[in-house]
Amino acid sequence: MSETQALATSKLLKEPAVVSTPRSGSPEVRKIVEDVIADIRVRGDAAVREYSEKFDHWTPESFRLSPEQVEEIVARVPQQVIDDIKFVQSQVRAMAQKQLESLTEFEIETLPGVFLGQKNIPITALGAYIPGGKYPLLASAHMIIVTAKVAGVKRVMAATPPIKGEIPEATIAAMHLAGADEIYLLGGVQAVAAMAIGTETVAPVSLIAGPGNAFVAEAKRQLFGEVGIDLFAGPTEILIVADEKADPFIVAVDLLSQAEHGPESPAILITTSESLGFKVIEHIERILPGMPTKDFAGPAWRDFGAVHVVPTLDDAYALADAYASEHVQILTENPREALEKMHHYGALFLGEGTCVSYGDKVIGTNHVLPTKGAARYTGGLWVGKFLRTVTYQEVKDTKSSAMLGEICGRASRVERFEGHARSGDVRAAKYGGNDLPWDDHNFNA
Repeated sequence: MSETQALATSKLLKEPAVVSTPRSGSPEVRKIVEDVIADIRVRGDAAVREYSEKFDHWTPESFRLSPEQVEEIVARVPQQVIDDIKFVQSQVRAMAQKQLESLTEFEIETLPGVFLGQKNIPITALGAYIPGGKYPLLASAHMIIVTAKVAGVKRVMAATPPIKGEIPEATIAAMHLAGADEIYLLGGVQAVAAMAIGTETVAPVSLIAGPGNAFVAEAKRQLFGEVGIDLFAGPTEILIVADEKADPFIVAVDLLSQAEHGPESPAILITTSESLGFKVIEHIERILPGMPTKDFAGPAWRDFGAVHVVPTLDDAYALADAYASEHVQILTENPREALEKMHHYGALFLGEGTCVSYGDKVIGTNHVLPTKGAARYTGGLWVGKFLRTVTYQEVKDTKSSAMLGEICGRASRVERFEGHARSGDVRAAKYGGNDLPWDDHNFNA
């Protein structure tokens, strides 16, 4: 048996899979983030500046870019890049606009003179974190800022880190064209904490959205409650469901396309064809050595890659649901079957003509999606995340108010809430002529 065949055999899994419980951040990460946040609470801008110097070697006179600086930076970006940014943002905007239109406000009259209503009110201020680090993820600017602006968010503060002391010009252009009201060259925990807590020069926001490394994710976790967040995000994930008719070369390429995000990014194939599984593994082993991003994709495939062979597609869908993966790609003869069969995923990518990279970069659906099994209870970022769905009520008919007052009194006393009951009692007495069941000699005064 050759080395490649031996590796392929070790990767191919025929036994029932045990999907591990998602891991939380390490104690070391938690402690570092806790200390940075506590320091910024006390020292504000001075602490932000120190941590930016420590972690990013970046201490400009002002972290916030002026309109003139933004214009100069955008002017240096090639026109083709600008055109592509505008195209992708138009796709994202169209999707977000359609989502917004699906969220209808209403008012109904449930009883004579009793009106109940629902309104969708945008949050007032958003902190958009656009990650840098290994990759300048300008696509996150489209997904977060454009979607927030469609929702009607008035103030969007966007922050992105410098990359090795350099300004990520294309990212700045994407943030600007997306509609950011404030742009900061600031990254990491210090950026998230400044946005959430506020400093002498940074007004706090209501919600923070955007992916990031383990430290950014932990900062969002620790600040959640004091500020809203989009979702808890971990390493990028891809899971492909394929039958015997799938192209093994495409499957291999698509698995590696997401493995390159980082060394902890799971790349999972579930297939009904053992032959396909072996071919995919062999393609991956041939492609990996020549990938410019092999230092990330290689460890991800080695440590978090798997190929499961299952008897039927129903078994494949069930196993995929157990993973509850961020990205689920369906490469089968009838990919739309997954829309009925599957329940737990961040986003579905149906058929060979579709790939996860389209969702990441160009197609218009949002790429900020749940990871680490969170797809079991939440979806990804969408226009509704930037809206607060609130209710209102008005009782204009006195007979209806008297009737509700009687029921409120009885229901509240069952729960031993006497104060609640009396709010109903006084209306039943005033509008319905009822006697108060408790003493108040000044009620008619």
